[in-house]
Amino acid sequence: MGDDLSGKRAVVTGGAQGIGYAIATKLMTQGARVCLWDRDKSLMDEAAKLLGTDARGVEVDVTDPVSVAAAVTESTNEVGGIDILVNNAGIAGANATVWEYPLDEWRRVLDIDLNGVFYCCNAVAPVMIAQDSGRIVNIASIAGKEGNPNASAYSAAKAGVIALTKSLGKELANTGVRVNCVTPAAARTRIFDQMSQEHIDYMLSKIPMGRFVAVEEVANLVAWLASDECAFSTGAVFDISGGRATY
Repeated sequence: MGDDLSGKRAVVTGGAQGIGYAIATKLMTQGARVCLWDRDKSLMDEAAKLLGTDARGVEVDVTDPVSVAAAVTESTNEVGGIDILVNNAGIAGANATVWEYPLDEWRRVLDIDLNGVFYCCNAVAPVMIAQDSGRIVNIASIAGKEGNPNASAYSAAKAGVIALTKSLGKELANTGVRVNCVTPAAARTRIFDQMSQEHIDYMLSKIPMGRFVAVEEVANLVAWLASDECAFSTGAVFDISGGRATY
């Protein structure tokens, strides 16, 4: 697919590692300039350095609307605008039953995984509306469709991301902006460090292909959704779960 993102300006939240870093890498190989949004400045700076001169690092806390607004301004100043927003930043949260789930942990997971996506969409959508073009890709999860046991906060947040995607996609359907999300199965990244081995084994047992998704596979799908070729899909959910999804 060559340089079909040539000249595009992209923002990838949580772009310093894992799926976000793979997405940033893929977008850059197709010609985009990328701003990595991350709260871990040292990791972000290291990632931007590895990616090269077309990458920038912007320190941001996606749970803080003021920080997100400042990041929009900084990114626009750095690369001249925002054509692509990939909302990838997220955490797994604790593994516990609903009745044992720590209340502070519930709020933390929802704040990062759902509110953070809303704040970024809320701040970036006006930029894209003004230029009548843009692509927003939200990273949801198969957990948002199925509701994983012992992961209620994560599952609920990702279900919220799916619904938010559908709402925003419909709101922008008559513009040049497209909004879609992907629902990956688990990928073996540092997010596994937050999970119990029992929960990791459960997720693997549910995937008919018998393996976790590779971060590069998610990045390939996101790159298409971020391109001009994705013209007639909006408010849609794209499965990448190794056959697990049942709808």
